[in-house]
Amino acid sequence: MCASYGLGGSLPLDLDPLSEPGNAALVNEWLAERSGNAKITGKNARNLNPVIRANAAGDRQVQLAWWWLWLDASGPVKFTAFNSRSDKLLQSWKRPFQHRALLPATWYVEKQGRFRLPGDEVFGIAALTSTVTLDDGSELISYSMVTREAVGEAAEVWGRMPLVLPRDMHDEWLDPQRPGDPSLVAEVQHASDEISRELTR
Repeated sequence: MCASYGLGGSLPLDLDPLSEPGNAALVNEWLAERSGNAKITGKNARNLNPVIRANAAGDRQVQLAWWWLWLDASGPVKFTAFNSRSDKLLQSWKRPFQHRALLPATWYVEKQGRFRLPGDEVFGIAALTSTVTLDDGSELISYSMVTREAVGEAAEVWGRMPLVLPRDMHDEWLDPQRPGDPSLVAEVQHASDEISRELTR
């Protein structure tokens, strides 16, 4: 159950669209404030983390979001909703599965082990999102990290790991016109195998 991930280094980060000027400024500010550590958002630590989403036209945007799903304006859901299992996307997470995002990262932590790609390459972790309108009229984006059965070195420390997607799967995952359905579940689980095995401590 991954509860910590983040970004190392500084921009430009080679993951579309992190290095575009407006996005770069947003991410650099977040890096400075949070030391590159994405943490679960709570009442006493109202930190927001960068996510990559696509708008209705399919253009990617970097936005700040709350790590723990809200399904309405009353607040984060009471059940554990910072992670969501890839094999439960059509049961427990059907509505958020229609609104997907990527979490930019260069590492994640599981059981005191910090996992990275070779060369500290930046990667995208699959996420589900929900957008709610608050009482003051503002919108809040929240998200849940998608996890999968652990493979490779990650399986030595814990049974699950983040669902890391290869870059050739990013457009499909973010496509707002692509429904979250059984075929997408199967595609992303298969597509993540190779890159997941490349993550090492």
